[in-house]
Amino acid sequence: MIKLASLTVFAVALGATGLQAADSPWLVRVRAVSIQPANKSDAIPALAVPADAIHVSNKTIPEVDFSYFFTPQFSAELILTVPQQHDVTLSGTKIGTFKHLPPVLSAQYHFLPDATFNPYLGAGLNLTLISDVDIKVPGVGALDLSKSSVGLSAQAGVDIKVADRLYLNLDVKYVKLGADVKLAATGTKVSAVQLDPMLFGVGLGYRF
Repeated sequence: MIKLASLTVFAVALGATGLQAADSPWLVRVRAVSIQPANKSDAIPALAVPADAIHVSNKTIPEVDFSYFFTPQFSAELILTVPQQHDVTLSGTKIGTFKHLPPVLSAQYHFLPDATFNPYLGAGLNLTLISDVDIKVPGVGALDLSKSSVGLSAQAGVDIKVADRLYLNLDVKYVKLGADVKLAATGTKVSAVQLDPMLFGVGLGYRF
């Protein structure tokens, strides 16, 4: 009887451990993300610069995100990367570079948490930190950008189960992101750019 009770306790413990592992709230993804800015900018009449003449280059970056599941349907996702450098052009001519760090925190709803094909929608907040601005316009001098931008984000994606705990992820985000363009010497605003990038991601996720 004692042996039977011991075996029963052991079996229950194994079952609980297995259930806990299967229901782990953490999902970590590694993605390659293509950043494609909208490149809308104000005209600068004093410099004869037309609207939408300031462009920021597209770029593909590595990204890691961490998701925590409060329930099988609801989760929070934080995406992280390292500062990324972009080229800046004015009417097609390169005028410099800058770096930005764009973490995004999103709340997500997963429609089919127990299915192989699990689509989700998300909405959240982006904080972009801008640094290492090196932009110069001939005849005007050095330009500077706002040091930070806060904006809303929207997201749609799908996790496709390919093995136990392993998922193929496809994801697209829209991020509201803007910056003032200023004369570096005086801080006078001369224009504003609305980057508002689309982020297209593909990667792998692991559920712990």
